[in-house]
Amino acid sequence: MWKQNEVVRPPASGREAMGQPAPGAPAFPSAPAVHAPEIWAKGNMDKDVINIGKSVVIKGELNGSEDLTVDGIVEGKIELREHVLTIGAHAKIKAEVFAKVAVILGEVIGNITASEKVDIRDNGSVDGNIVSPRVAIAEGSHFRGSVDMQQKPVATPAQVAKSEVKPVLVPAVVTAAVPPAVQVSGNQRMVGA
Repeated sequence: MWKQNEVVRPPASGREAMGQPAPGAPAFPSAPAVHAPEIWAKGNMDKDVINIGKSVVIKGELNGSEDLTVDGIVEGKIELREHVLTIGAHAKIKAEVFAKVAVILGEVIGNITASEKVDIRDNGSVDGNIVSPRVAIAEGSHFRGSVDMQQKPVATPAQVAKSEVKPVLVPAVVTAAVPPAVQVSGNQRMVGA
């Protein structure tokens, strides 16, 4: 039976599996092993991250107010404007994506708009346009589209609809730089203007 204080670690060799230490290995380990799940839980207590597994299929609009990791299939629109969106290695996304930071490990077909950064990691794939002030594309990734690295904040579709752009006609005044009249007499040379 497993005890909470007891540390379970896998054998490093066949000898250890049979209860015999490997040659040259100390009889008692000098440092206790650490449970990885405990470290993960302590490191992530202050941050909410929601995971969508690889068997989940979403068709439609996905909105949220916390960080999200998607490993499944999403078709439609993903909107996490103030949070981090991670597209997992098994994910297949056919959507317009809006996020603060987008980290791509899987496949995205559609445009990505991020207010801070888009990061296409090794084996990540994006077929679509990217709008973000910072873009990182790792060696071994796939990208087909255009990149607009604008420095101003990204406007929401509602803000764009509210602000009607009206063309304004401004009369243009054209002035040409005309050199002053120069008189030449005798052996004087004219120096170009």
